Amino acid sequence: MEERHRPMNSLLKTACNSVLLMPLAGLLYAQAAHSVPKQPFGKVDGETVYLYTLKNASGMEVTITNYGGTLTSVKAPDRQKKFDDVVLGFDNVDGYTQKLNTAYFGAIIGRYGNRIANGTFTLDGHTYHIPINDGPNALHGGTKGFNAHIWEAKEVSSEYGPGVELHYVSPDGQEGFPGTLNVTVRYSLGAKNELRIDYTATTDKDTVLNLTNHSYFNLSGAGSATALNHLVTLVADKFTPINSTLIPTGAIQNVAGTPLDFRKATRVGERINDKYQQLIYAKGYDHNFVLNSPGNLNAMAAKVEDPASGRVMEVFTTQPGIQFYTGNFLDGKIHGIGGAYRYRSALCFETQHFPDSPNHPNFPSTVLRPGQTFHSTTIYRFSTE
Repeated sequence: MEERHRPMNSLLKTACNSVLLMPLAGLLYAQAAHSVPKQPFGKVDGETVYLYTLKNASGMEVTITNYGGTLTSVKAPDRQKKFDDVVLGFDNVDGYTQKLNTAYFGAIIGRYGNRIANGTFTLDGHTYHIPINDGPNALHGGTKGFNAHIWEAKEVSSEYGPGVELHYVSPDGQEGFPGTLNVTVRYSLGAKNELRIDYTATTDKDTVLNLTNHSYFNLSGAGSATALNHLVTLVADKFTPINSTLIPTGAIQNVAGTPLDFRKATRVGERINDKYQQLIYAKGYDHNFVLNSPGNLNAMAAKVEDPASGRVMEVFTTQPGIQFYTGNFLDGKIHGIGGAYRYRSALCFETQHFPDSPNHPNFPSTVLRPGQTFHSTTIYRFSTE
């Protein structure tokens, strides 16, 4: 790690650790009765899973299943007030459990989102091994992450809007991770077309965690042929470069002068095929961007604009990073809402701590200890232009 990067990373650690240690009191909303329609969504291992529908006064509609805490659809208006589904998903749970689905469509990712090098990390002098499922590395929590479990769910209401709250207990040792982890994820839909996701977690033993949502967005509508014409802005001066297995090298690099500079709105396809080593490694964009305002929910982290439909999505988060992924491994073999999910036909904006953080002390810490409460919030706000 170069010396010139250390002061910035020290500030990042301070900001991000404050998110990890934020007390739960005052963060949970008062609950009250509110009607959130619920319907069967199919069965997994003989157990019925359900679909919950959130809708606001302007007609925006969001559906969530308690299988994997998965966001299955987001219906948002275009400039002509026509509603389309703008996330890739399926109309029943079988779509999510099929063997072809290795893309984590819309799921809650945990215990550790993104990659851990060689599936190995050391904590408090103990070495832990996570199942390898992505080349030489562990990806998105191992072979059976949070995306492949049934969560407890209940409808809730708050000053923010109607919501569904999901709860999952990950036992000590699951997928190799230490500690029993209690996780709660709440989806809420606000009056201003804001989809809000609140994450909280506690543990009974020192552990690491990195929770995120893995939705694929195409603002022209799910199943549209490409997302390369979308305009993307990422409010990040730096990114974490990767090696050939997509693991961060440990450096934190300026985006200036590289094809990863999205500080001004840029068409996704404009530079994606440049002969730049980082793009070659990832087969496109699949990189963690270091946000300029970590921990600040009022600061925009990313913006996506679709000139064809006029839809706009802004991303706000308390997390220090965002993984921008351009669907480089979609191949059209899997069909969902809207049709075939083709190569580079959707974009992911996974708000997160950095990949492989347990193996990089200069990265913001992902350690959670007993007595602490992890909390993070991400908001996806939809509008038109």
